[in-house]
Parts: sequence; C-alpha cells; structure tokens
Amino acid sequence: MRVSTAGIARRGGKFLVALRKPGSSIGESWEFPGGKRREDETAQQALKREFREELETEILVEEKIFSGTFHNRSTEYLLEAYAVKVITETFVLHEHQKVRWVSLDELKHLSMAESDRDIVRHLLRAEGL
Repeated sequence: MRVSTAGIARRGGKFLVALRKPGSSIGESWEFPGGKRREDETAQQALKREFREELETEILVEEKIFSGTFHNRSTEYLLEAYAVKVITETFVLHEHQKVRWVSLDELKHLSMAESDRDIVRHLLRAEGL
C-alpha cells in the first residue's frame, strides 16, 4: 500500500492549508501540505522533502496525530498526518495557488479532498466539537 503524508501545522489556534493549482485530480482543493512517501524514506523525511519541494520551507516533524486509508482512482493509500512546526514562514508556491492560516471552524467549510476532510473530522473530535 502506498503511503501519503500530511503536515498539520498549528499556530495560535489556526492551521496551515494550501490551495492546489488546477489540473490535478484534486486541483483547486484546499489541503494540508504533504505528499507521497518514497520507498527509501520515512514519513518524517517525506514531509520535510514535500514542504521543501512545494513551499520552500523548513519544518520540524513531531508526533503522528492521525492515520487512515483512502482511495485515489484504483489505488489504496495509507494517510499519516503528523503535527509539524513551521521554521521558515516565507512560502514560495510551486504546487499551490495560495496558503492560509485558518481556524478549525473555517476548516469545516473549505473545499477539500475527502482524505483531508477525515483529518479535519479527527481535529474536531480532538477539540470536543
């Protein structure tokens, strides 16, 4: 099974999300930054690489906060979400149109892929909402 990673950055009660560029299967959807893990790397290494490649920013990867599965076309993925701390907040966008820090309430209303909605539901439960 392929592994996809997501970095959940939180700052002052807000979460970092990024809007994908049009043209992909989840184009113009908001997401928690991250991506596919390569066979030769850990989930933590994949997250660091993805944040560098997509946003040109450095992160510290902390504990795993969510794990679940999803399907994209005919492939099943394991999704692992980790709490991350953003070290450099100067974002250079390569795969995204924009990034935003949004509240948990705002997350509920964003257009997101179902896999990211699973993470939002988990975050809501964790906050007792």
